[in-house]
Amino acid sequence: MHVVEHHSHEQLRSLARSDADPKMVIRLHAIALAKGGKTASQVAREIGYSRRGVQFWVKWYNDGGIEALHNDGGQGRKPTLDESERQKLKDRLDAGPLADQDGGVCTLRGLDVQRILEHEFGKVRCLSSVYELLHAIGYNDLVPRPQHRDADPAQQDAFKKTPRH
Repeated sequence: MHVVEHHSHEQLRSLARSDADPKMVIRLHAIALAKGGKTASQVAREIGYSRRGVQFWVKWYNDGGIEALHNDGGQGRKPTLDESERQKLKDRLDAGPLADQDGGVCTLRGLDVQRILEHEFGKVRCLSSVYELLHAIGYNDLVPRPQHRDADPAQQDAFKKTPRH
């Protein structure tokens, strides 16, 4: 495996011993082993990582030196909404259903939130992702039955006390 001459074998080993980041220690150790003439498979077996991972690290090192080996994050799926959008969604949900936009329902369901995300935020997500987002921002999908805004508690109590045959 070809490793570019950014640092000597001993410099790589010294850097690996002095680095505080455990991921960098392993990566530097892998580069040093590769520079010593070992194949990607041999390096992978020795350090306990995949051959493909070792090949990526060597490529990164060859292209940009040690700085390219630092992991700056960025892996994984980006959040559906950033913090300001999350707050806007929470405010929108806390306001309850809007008569002109939400079809006259008395509570918002997952499908309603999915529609809100698409029309008001431009985010298309499957229903399970909508529920994950709701959970992440502090909502629970298990809630008591809602009360309609026009409901009259006095009439409901009177109805409950009316004898039935």
